[in-house]
Amino acid sequence: MSAEKKKKWPKVLLVFLLLIALFAGFLTYHAMQNNRVMYDTIANGLQIAEEHFTVRELDAGEYADLRFYGLMKFHTDQYEIEGLGNLSVMRANMGFMQMVSFMITPYERDVPLCTLDYMYILGNRKSYVEYYDLVGDTQTAEYQQVLGQLREMTARYEQVSDLDVSENWYDSLLSVVMHKQLKKAEDPLNQEMFYDALRTYLDAAAALEPSLPEQAAAQLAATKAYSDGLIEKGGVSTDVFKKALGEEKTRDFFDRVFFGSALYG
Repeated sequence: MSAEKKKKWPKVLLVFLLLIALFAGFLTYHAMQNNRVMYDTIANGLQIAEEHFTVRELDAGEYADLRFYGLMKFHTDQYEIEGLGNLSVMRANMGFMQMVSFMITPYERDVPLCTLDYMYILGNRKSYVEYYDLVGDTQTAEYQQVLGQLREMTARYEQVSDLDVSENWYDSLLSVVMHKQLKKAEDPLNQEMFYDALRTYLDAAAALEPSLPEQAAAQLAATKAYSDGLIEKGGVSTDVFKKALGEEKTRDFFDRVFFGSALYG
């Protein structure tokens, strides 16, 4: 190799390292900004829950912190919403993407299961607001009134761009949904949707009488069938956990922490 070519190699390497440093800085900047918004959203979400019910933190034990494949880190906080059910708040940081799943699984009020899944991908946002019919009777006047309130809430955001989602086996259980895509500049609107979806749901739940024993039993059975179905039939995030933890460990995580059905069974 000539002396001239040898001199070029350090310059090429320097440029390559500089590009890597710039890319790492780009990811770090977005991750810091996204984490700030995500943590702020979670904190305000918990405050909204505490305005409606007494919220008691539980110990998620071995499932509080999970790490898969070195890159995927999940942290889960679990709460009991007294008089309503289980709250799990799972957040993930994968460098280029941050995610929070704020899920209320009701066992003591005849309302749908509520999931608020928000993804922060660099400067893009994907928001999934979903309510699942996991009750014994969806045709009661009280339950239909709850769904009506939730539909009125989603109508307030019709102008926000919809997000295309793939079909899943559990779509028949979904009663009210709101799938949206936004940009980082729309974070205030994104947070507003989160708070509105949560507050509307909790307002409706707080206005109801506690479930009768037969209602609670039907809700527990429907919830367990859904969580078991995720393990047996699959789901996007469920498949990740099954591959990393195995089927039985994933079922234990779901029952004890994520859905909390073991606390009410």
